[in-house]
Amino acid sequence: MEKIIEVTDLTIGYGSKIVLKKMNFHVNKSEIFGILGGSGCGKSTLLKNMIGLYQPFAGDIEVLGQSMVKCDDDERRALMRKLGVTYQGGALFGSMTVAENIALPLQEYTQKTPKEITAVINEKLKMVDLEGTGALMPAELSGGMRKRAGLARAMALDPSLLFFDEPSAGLDPITSAELDRLIKRLRDDLGTTFVIVTHDLDSVFSIANRVIMLDKETKEIVADGPPSALKDNSENDWVREFLSRAGMKFGD
Repeated sequence: MEKIIEVTDLTIGYGSKIVLKKMNFHVNKSEIFGILGGSGCGKSTLLKNMIGLYQPFAGDIEVLGQSMVKCDDDERRALMRKLGVTYQGGALFGSMTVAENIALPLQEYTQKTPKEITAVINEKLKMVDLEGTGALMPAELSGGMRKRAGLARAMALDPSLLFFDEPSAGLDPITSAELDRLIKRLRDDLGTTFVIVTHDLDSVFSIANRVIMLDKETKEIVADGPPSALKDNSENDWVREFLSRAGMKFGD
């Protein structure tokens, strides 16, 4: 399968503190890839390195055929514009309408006319089942709707790779399952690749093709593969126990 992300000998952290080390993994095109682990293991830190917000201590992250680490600042910014990112809670600007939030990347990075931008906004809202909500303010949306609006904004520039930080955080089980179905539909309809940081095991087993599991103690990847296979066959006792606790949620 075509690799859309290749991580090689990666060591990351803050200041002089190493959070994760010696990581090697890849993400295939059009797969839903999960990053799992217990509290404080570095899941979100890894995500921020993968999207270019942080620079690693060592190693390389190749995204869409280009090194996120070795490129210069201008090249990194250009590469980051090819990625879609949805943060916890949607991270919408509260003083702007849903439509204005989605319009931001289009206004900043394209030469589209206002009419063309409106057409894109309507298209993206339809994709995430939020037709007719463009004039609403984020505070008028439910938690699940804000997540989907954030996803619509992340899709504004038609990225082939989307990063999703804790998609089910703060959602009830029914709303979380609806978001899972939306992610799978977007993958199937558009061929989009998703990298998802999550602690929701029900969601993992529902949508993830593969996962990596991070261990806080060793600061390394301790498992890599389809979640069901790891749950049943991993030689690591902690991995099997962790994945056997579907229905429970773990913090970051």
